Amino acid sequence: MEINPNSQQPTGSSSPTSALGNVQRPGEYLRQIRIAQKLELNDVASALNMPPKTLTALEQDDYKSLPEPAFIKGYYRSYAKYLKADATAIIQRFDEIYANDTGLLPNHALTNSPIKIMGKLPGSKSDRNRKWLKRGLILAVVLVILGVLVTAIQNWSAKKNEAAIPENSNVEVLPLNSGATASGDELVLNFNRPTSVHIVDASGKVLATGRQATTLTLNGQSPFQIRLDDAAAVSLSLNQEPISLSPYTVNGKADFRLSR
Repeated sequence: MEINPNSQQPTGSSSPTSALGNVQRPGEYLRQIRIAQKLELNDVASALNMPPKTLTALEQDDYKSLPEPAFIKGYYRSYAKYLKADATAIIQRFDEIYANDTGLLPNHALTNSPIKIMGKLPGSKSDRNRKWLKRGLILAVVLVILGVLVTAIQNWSAKKNEAAIPENSNVEVLPLNSGATASGDELVLNFNRPTSVHIVDASGKVLATGRQATTLTLNGQSPFQIRLDDAAAVSLSLNQEPISLSPYTVNGKADFRLSR
């Protein structure tokens, strides 16, 4: 049964002894009803899902400590419904006294209200930080996976290209004159992967030129003019004596003269 704030209460009632009079404030009226019903403020605040300080300000009609009028009216309605009181007269009385208390119309926003309607909830910043951290970790994992995939594709392409090179090289080796026996110096090149070579002996004869992938044995007069596009792919010997290519290698290529 609802309590009509404009009606007189019978003697001995658990409700306040007087209804909402012409000069009584709505918050004080609701506070009296709560006390008459022997309800604790904190229990009511918990039931209404309202901070105790907000409920206290409401009971004290401290409108400058409360948010905009529309929210205050909503608080009054919820509080009155909880106490089974008539909210209509309470809202009407609020409209009458709000302008006198604040100097503003009931539909005007309180720009200086210490309670922010859209304020940040405690911990919201840390929650956002955790979300961004999670997104950053996911992005990092995706980038690592993409990097691994790109590297794997590149390696696969390189191996496929190497496999496409025939074992028989396209290097051109100039034969000796017919009837002549091998003479001069012997040059032997062993390959661990295909690369281009160009070799000329002291007489100006081109002994070999082109891409090579297998062992190459050449005879000619030293000194030899040698060019290797990938020096790390070649091991070289002159007259069965190993020759180090590192002193002649620049940016992976070797271009030098070799004599016995």
